[in-house]
Amino acid sequence: MGYHYLTASISGLVFGLGLTVSQMVNPAKVLAFLDVTGAWDPSLALVMAGALGTLSLVRAVFRRTAPAALAQTLPKQTGIDGRLILGAGLFGIGWGLSGFCPGPALASISYGKGEATIFLAALFVGFIVFDRVFPSRGGDV
Repeated sequence: MGYHYLTASISGLVFGLGLTVSQMVNPAKVLAFLDVTGAWDPSLALVMAGALGTLSLVRAVFRRTAPAALAQTLPKQTGIDGRLILGAGLFGIGWGLSGFCPGPALASISYGKGEATIFLAALFVGFIVFDRVFPSRGGDV
């Protein structure tokens, strides 16, 4: 059981390091990437290309008869519905307004960034509101 925590901890540290090195924890850098009509900074496109590159590794892991390290699970629902579109839209709006998404915001609090703390507080309030408005559908995820 301890092996799973070790693997998850190392994965989290590598992810946080990647966010820091790529400057995804810097909202100004992210907002400059999203500003395609102004002072556009295309450097984060390389980060996204790297993320897409890992997709082939993930697919290879799921093709194995037994997972390489941890028991892997996939969502049961794979279709696109209104909830997914609404959630993706809200995510994009929040990312565009703040320059943060959840992973980089968590990494940013290690720097003592107040705006990351405010973002995360608003994120968790959003989780609670969503849970009240759209109760769980009984394990479809």
